[in-house]
Amino acid sequence: MVIRYDAPKKILLVTRGHPFDQPAFFALFDALDGFAWAHVEHPAAPYLMEPERLVEFDGLVFYDMPGLLFHPGQPVREVEPPALMKHGVERLLEQGKPMLFLHHALAGWPAWNRWAQIIGGQFHYSPDPARGRHDSGYRHDVDHHIRVVADHPVTAGLGTGFDITDELYLVQIDEGDKLPLLRSDHGFTRENFYSADLAVQGRMFCNEDWQHPPGSNLIAWAKRAGNAPVVYIQCGDGPSAYNNHAYRRLIANAVTWLTGPAAAEWARDFPAAP
Repeated sequence: MVIRYDAPKKILLVTRGHPFDQPAFFALFDALDGFAWAHVEHPAAPYLMEPERLVEFDGLVFYDMPGLLFHPGQPVREVEPPALMKHGVERLLEQGKPMLFLHHALAGWPAWNRWAQIIGGQFHYSPDPARGRHDSGYRHDVDHHIRVVADHPVTAGLGTGFDITDELYLVQIDEGDKLPLLRSDHGFTRENFYSADLAVQGRMFCNEDWQHPPGSNLIAWAKRAGNAPVVYIQCGDGPSAYNNHAYRRLIANAVTWLTGPAAAEWARDFPAAP
């Protein structure tokens, strides 16, 4: 970790709930010019989600997967965050605190619907037939091409797109409240993914008798939550992504834009979700 006490901007990284290569991931943020970062893990993280505790931070980066309890051979148990966090997050959004969500953060706090509304989607580990919900799909080490679909500060310098080897998710995404940024040319259909529910049951890399409608190829977007600018980027499972030059540019762009005045102004003007 490179400690920059005099950096003009500071970000807080929130992790835990999913394994990852910590040195390689943190190196992404060491490389950001003009930024210092701090790191907090669950279960402590929810108790920091208050404006008064985060006044020194210009933005938050979530690379976590909280609210899920895994037990071998049993369905995933979903738990809600502490009431203090729920209240604190709403105050942060009202304040306009910028938030960047990466990769598996899409699966966080599934029992708290508000969290999915803030991010703009949800990866489901368990199906819920009564609600017409399928468990989501995953596929590791996919070689795919990503297309830039918006001329935006987050996509600056990426040209028309880039190639990457990374994990992808098969999920349903409502694009109505989002500015699409990146799309993948991979086929987002059940035969190209594995069932998250079967994986939890011990049947990794399996899609036998699994049903899931075609999903969205939208893998990065910007949106508004409360008064806050929010960006979600699905890329970022491990070192094959962390070390990708275009991905590093993407992360630097996202953090720089979110913590600047242009993003705050954009969020004030962008339509809020119904």
